[in-house]
Amino acid sequence: MPEAPPQAPDAWVILPTYNEAENLERIVGAVLEQLPASRRILIVDDNSPDGTGEIADRLAEADDSIGVLHRAQKDGLGPAYLAGFRVALDGGAERIIEMDADFSHDPSYLPALIEATEHADLAIGSRYVPGGGITDWGPMRRFISRGGSAYARVALGLPVKDLTGGFKCFRRIVLEEINLDTIEARGYAFQVETTFRAIKAGFRVVEVPIVFKDRADGTSKMSKGIVAEAMWRVPAMRFRRW
Repeated sequence: MPEAPPQAPDAWVILPTYNEAENLERIVGAVLEQLPASRRILIVDDNSPDGTGEIADRLAEADDSIGVLHRAQKDGLGPAYLAGFRVALDGGAERIIEMDADFSHDPSYLPALIEATEHADLAIGSRYVPGGGITDWGPMRRFISRGGSAYARVALGLPVKDLTGGFKCFRRIVLEEINLDTIEARGYAFQVETTFRAIKAGFRVVEVPIVFKDRADGTSKMSKGIVAEAMWRVPAMRFRRW
């Protein structure tokens, strides 16, 4: 009897990176410890000048459950995730997870996010539901984050508490239905838009409590431009067709 072809990995974790040389090897190891045997990590590197891409290639050479997608330049969080989503969907992924590479998203929450998608279509690691929280942020950063979620919630009429959270697990059908080709948001508005589209398409969204930690190594990618984009793009989402 011929051997059955290898089963496609069920869960794919997309790790976008830009200058994460200090974190990458540790976060990849921590993620692998938390995932089931049928899993894959896809590192999406935006031509990091600090050698992150080279570290990613070395990790991929040592472990065939790790893949690397090299992009020509830093082009925003949204486009990096979209590129990773397409690779994962083409690879047969049933669950696609997005998370930061800087340990602000604790890999120990991965099993809970995956389990939540047994009964939901999109699970969001939420800082703003009971049991969730934030450590290490000052008052201004907390205000911007919580205020951004509240602003998006009111502007779009959504019940989700943490609309700007970037620790998510999608079932593949969600990403197949929300028309990735028409998503234009590049910063954290991308997180709002994918959740908004999922809800508008009729998918069930749940929030799983997480405690968010500020990065210990490297520098934050938050900028005034990212905040400005969210301010105008979020209310405009109500009037777009896709």
